[in-house]
Amino acid sequence: MRIAMISEHASPLAQPGGVDCGGQNVYVAQVGRCLAQAGHQVDVFTRRDAPAQRPVVDLRPGLRVLHVDAGPASFVAKERLLEHMPQFARQAERAVAASRRYDVIHANFFMSGWVGMRLQRRFGLPLVTTFHALGRVRRLHQGGSDVFPEDRLAIEDRLVQRSDAVIAECPQDKKDLVELYRASPGQIHSVPCGVDTERFRPLGKGASRAALGLPNDAFIVLQLGRLVARKGIDNVIRAVARLDAALRPRLYVVGGSGPCPDEQRDPEIARLRGVAAECGAGDRVHFVGARGGDDLARWYSAADVFVTTPWYEPFGITPLEAMACATPVVGSRVGGIQHSVVDGRTGYLVPPKDDAALAERLDLLARRPLHARTLGAAGLKRVRANFTWEQVASELLEVFRWVRLARRRPADAQPRLGTLPSLHLVPGAAFERVHALGSST
Repeated sequence: MRIAMISEHASPLAQPGGVDCGGQNVYVAQVGRCLAQAGHQVDVFTRRDAPAQRPVVDLRPGLRVLHVDAGPASFVAKERLLEHMPQFARQAERAVAASRRYDVIHANFFMSGWVGMRLQRRFGLPLVTTFHALGRVRRLHQGGSDVFPEDRLAIEDRLVQRSDAVIAECPQDKKDLVELYRASPGQIHSVPCGVDTERFRPLGKGASRAALGLPNDAFIVLQLGRLVARKGIDNVIRAVARLDAALRPRLYVVGGSGPCPDEQRDPEIARLRGVAAECGAGDRVHFVGARGGDDLARWYSAADVFVTTPWYEPFGITPLEAMACATPVVGSRVGGIQHSVVDGRTGYLVPPKDDAALAERLDLLARRPLHARTLGAAGLKRVRANFTWEQVASELLEVFRWVRLARRRPADAQPRLGTLPSLHLVPGAAFERVHALGSST
């Protein structure tokens, strides 16, 4: 098949761990890789955010990244990107019109979905949408700190109606789509996220600690991912502060905008250091900076336990990476984490924002290392059986084929497309241009 993947802010070329750079980047990169390896042609449309980026980057045979001019060629927070989507859509339309080579559009995130609806309508292509996060769920958990424009909810509503298929990454995702967006259960296809089991594999605790220069006699807790408040890293710090000093607890926080911790680029570090000092755990908490390549597998393998306790998490790929390295996981009972981590078998689930419950589980694993290894072994078995990227790509491909066949039905069997929601984002002449672009389709 010939697949156009749209991922407006999450490029498969970016290093995960920085601002607005996380699981969606990994998802797009890995799904594209596996589809290309299976013989399909994949083009990923993503926004140019640096002047030096080439228009087309060939990642491997069958997989290209197309940089789309939309707004300044520099970083723009994803919360402020929506006003640039009409320009993104125009550029994408030109590329599709010039090639006429796609069988299906796979949109990732709601802004990519808005662009996808433009392409769907103009070229009659089937549209499959993976939201990765839902605006209404985000607002339930973030309240006034959610600064996405109000238009997001209207676009998501329309996108649920207009998509030929919607991907739910976990049971909670499907439940939210049905209850909050009135999605038809028959329209939803359940396909999880995955993990690269060749890259993430057990490397041995002793060897990994030696390679990273970590103490052998410490109880090492690992937190890895984006440094944003909703990830609940402060909760992990408070839990580690509760542990008995005799266990020699150490928390290593891997992630950030660069290889060295930088409070200017990542102000969350300063806040978290303040939390650690307030708890009397300043000497137990270590910020590492961003890491990539084999270093990530070493960090997972070196840890006694991987902890992730966000307030909410649409899916969460890092627990799978830890499990693939045979490391037990303690995660919050939210979103996809409660699907990937089996409580009591591959790790434990605890309430978010409950450092006492988290500390209780950490203390148990520290005092029962054999039990921790048993959980880790079960996690390894689970991801290899259910969560490889090859399996994810294969399941997505079945959805792509299904919507392509469905599009061949008689015209009276097709859903009525209607008009796209216009974008009420900016004042004056700029608003008029955006409104016209949205409603003219």
